Amino acid sequence: MKICLYLISFAFIIASCMENPPTQVDGNAELRIIAVWDTSSVDTIPKYTSLPNAKIILTSEYGPRVEQTNGNGELILNNIPSATYDISVRTTHPQDNKIYIVGNMKGIEINSGSNVSDTIFAQAVSSSGIAINELYVGGPDNNIFFFYDQFIELYNSSDSVKYLDGMLVMRVSGNNDGKGPGADEDDDDDIDGVTYIFKFPGNPGEKNYPFDPGKFLVLASDAVDHRSTLPASIDLSGADWEFYNQLSTTDFDNPNVPNLWNIRYDRTVDFLVNLVSDVIVVASGVDTVWSDGIDIDTIIDGVEYQSSANTLVTLDDRVDRGWIQSPPKYAGKSMQRRDPGVDTNDGTLDWEILDHPTPGYQK
Repeated sequence: MKICLYLISFAFIIASCMENPPTQVDGNAELRIIAVWDTSSVDTIPKYTSLPNAKIILTSEYGPRVEQTNGNGELILNNIPSATYDISVRTTHPQDNKIYIVGNMKGIEINSGSNVSDTIFAQAVSSSGIAINELYVGGPDNNIFFFYDQFIELYNSSDSVKYLDGMLVMRVSGNNDGKGPGADEDDDDDIDGVTYIFKFPGNPGEKNYPFDPGKFLVLASDAVDHRSTLPASIDLSGADWEFYNQLSTTDFDNPNVPNLWNIRYDRTVDFLVNLVSDVIVVASGVDTVWSDGIDIDTIIDGVEYQSSANTLVTLDDRVDRGWIQSPPKYAGKSMQRRDPGVDTNDGTLDWEILDHPTPGYQK
């Protein structure tokens, strides 16, 4: 009986080995991208010019991949895996390094054995205001569940002074039973689900708190040197602003750092966000009635981050059409815009993951 079983198994193995191999192998596709930009902003007669030595970012289920065009503005990649790719090109303007030339393409399908050629058209993007530039939310490398060194970094990418008076910083993680966090639940031109809302001093239109052009501002959950608690953490004692809930009996207040104040009086804890999945929004402060949604036309910037690559975007696409796949919690990593303050309204392509946070500067 055993001999028969051995013979059957051996015959099965021989038959399996004799099967024809697959005719196509995943990973042998070719992609050719030509990057050009519209020069109408600098030329009397508009024309498209190639973008040599420009950064190309490809994002897929395999994660981000950064490449560069050659001297002719062309990128050729061989043996790339089958996937659906989002592709972005970006470089600085030849006449003004404060202006970026950016172009995005989404949903480019590449199948095994295929040859895909396409042109990506870019335009000059002149960022004109305040943007969320870095998020550090997941905590340092540790196994004691420490994440109190969170911070949000803002950047003034314009060429003029902006003012922070009365502005709002919000966590929008409610609204889970409807369209989702940051969505316009009732189609009435606002975003719903505000769970935490903190305010800069003053009122919109006042000019007591200037934000200079080209400057980074660090908003710390707690403005202390967190390395005294955990050496792997960071020093936020020199933060520019600190979230402080005046209704809390335990929230630390650094007297040397100015405060953002809680204006939702049913919340009595510090401003903290989810370690891997949340929506962060900055608004002008003209609308402060959070209970019925914050008017979209008052929103300055918003960012959604999620842990899963299969998550659907819930933040209203008038604020941002994409989202960031966040790093693991307790990994000591942060999320940062690829270029300071450059917002093309697509977080999937605008952001990248850093191995460590960079509060107050760009890597």
